[in-house]
Amino acid sequence: MSGFDAIVIGAGNGGLTAAATLAKGGAKTLLLERHNVPGGCATSFCRGRFEFEVALHQLSGMGDASFPGPLRSVLHGLDVLDRVEFVSMKNLYRLTIPGRLDITLPADRNGTVEALTKRFPAEGKRIKEFYDLVYEFFNQLISVIYMRDPEASSEKYPLYFKYAMASSQDLLDEYFNDPLLKASVAAYWGYMGLPPRYLSFSDLAALIFAYIEFKPYHIRNGSQALSNALIEKFTENGGEVRFNCGAQKIELENGAVSAVVTERGERIPTGCVVANISTPVLYNELIGVEESPKEKYEEMSGRTIGPSSFTLYIGMDCTPAELGIEETTNFIGAHDDFNHAFSQLRDIDEPAMILVSCFNVSDPGASPEGTCQIAVVDLQYLEPWLSIPPSRYAEEKYRYAAKVLDLVERVFPGFRSHIEEIEISTPITHVRYLGHPGGAFYGFDQHIKDSRLINPPVQPISGLFHAGAWAAGGGFQPTLASGASTGRAALKHLGMRGR
Repeated sequence: MSGFDAIVIGAGNGGLTAAATLAKGGAKTLLLERHNVPGGCATSFCRGRFEFEVALHQLSGMGDASFPGPLRSVLHGLDVLDRVEFVSMKNLYRLTIPGRLDITLPADRNGTVEALTKRFPAEGKRIKEFYDLVYEFFNQLISVIYMRDPEASSEKYPLYFKYAMASSQDLLDEYFNDPLLKASVAAYWGYMGLPPRYLSFSDLAALIFAYIEFKPYHIRNGSQALSNALIEKFTENGGEVRFNCGAQKIELENGAVSAVVTERGERIPTGCVVANISTPVLYNELIGVEESPKEKYEEMSGRTIGPSSFTLYIGMDCTPAELGIEETTNFIGAHDDFNHAFSQLRDIDEPAMILVSCFNVSDPGASPEGTCQIAVVDLQYLEPWLSIPPSRYAEEKYRYAAKVLDLVERVFPGFRSHIEEIEISTPITHVRYLGHPGGAFYGFDQHIKDSRLINPPVQPISGLFHAGAWAAGGGFQPTLASGASTGRAALKHLGMRGR
């Protein structure tokens, strides 16, 4: 069989942008995907009269045409912006801890400071100082990490060198006293899968900055629309995609990529592979323990698999207004201790913090007229679900779903009575569909010690590149950007400058 300049394994976000970048750059590229649709987490599915968004809640880094964010620039570079419609959300989120806190933060720096100061007037001065710090720190981080200032020093970038390795909890404790204020500021921790005591301040600052400055967005018709647009552009530029066809083996010759063997037994010669799959599967299964670099196993040995989720996909027979839902993004906490909430991700007794997303608030056409679609997400690790005997799996799944709905009803009374369709997924479901260890959305846990600031990525096998959550951190913006940058690195390896 004739070979390809490059083969991309996995059509998730990172694989799609990598493949599109390679094809646009003139590389003869094959994209292999074991599922029958592109997208990975960026897909949708239908139940009854509803088409449910699988994973996107808030797209960061977009901005608008007059003030483009980094993700908009990536998608513009791939010529797909005119094929997808993006819908802006006016607020960051509503955070509710029933009986104790109910606050909504606007997607505006001054508006957020004002909302927090109104709720916590005794700490108003420190609130403003904290957001000033976030902005100045993040600007310094950009200069040091992304602009790669050759003259970077602690004198030139004092905030970066002081706080780059600090935890979010360190800064929350330094600036604030009220635990409810700390919770209000740090609600985005769930988007990284780690609580404030483990989440780096660099990551929290990046989330706050990106969502305030470039606004949160979602995609009209769901993230599947973006996945489809990327596939279309890839094939228009000469790329070839094979669905229902995963990779079984990456062959090496003299320490360099030489071919890919598919699950159908086809051996396809290539000198360049972009793997948009998990690190454990890449090295344990596709390359094999004996041929994998020792340093990769040393790197993996100190890391842990990140969380998956327990997710309810719900079609309601009424509008958001009839349910009392006024915000697209709603965090509901059972208590204000996010660090304790994180410990509850490893049991299935009671939900500690959930996310209720309703795109119909900002996009009434997200479901049939007079209805709305809702996703309720409770981060969970896989382990407690593996301990359940198969004979009790369905019983436990519905028992825990009832607990989650109890928490939803504390904020939106009468919610259950309007459910028309409901589909329940557990971490076991996500293992099956994603093929990731643990069903992990974010790859490995993103602990400070594992930060790319400390451990920059190393790819010791010539011609092998890694994209996606396991290579560059989870979330839509990071994975989409990761694939594009990896695609450019692969083009450079191939001696192609792109176009």
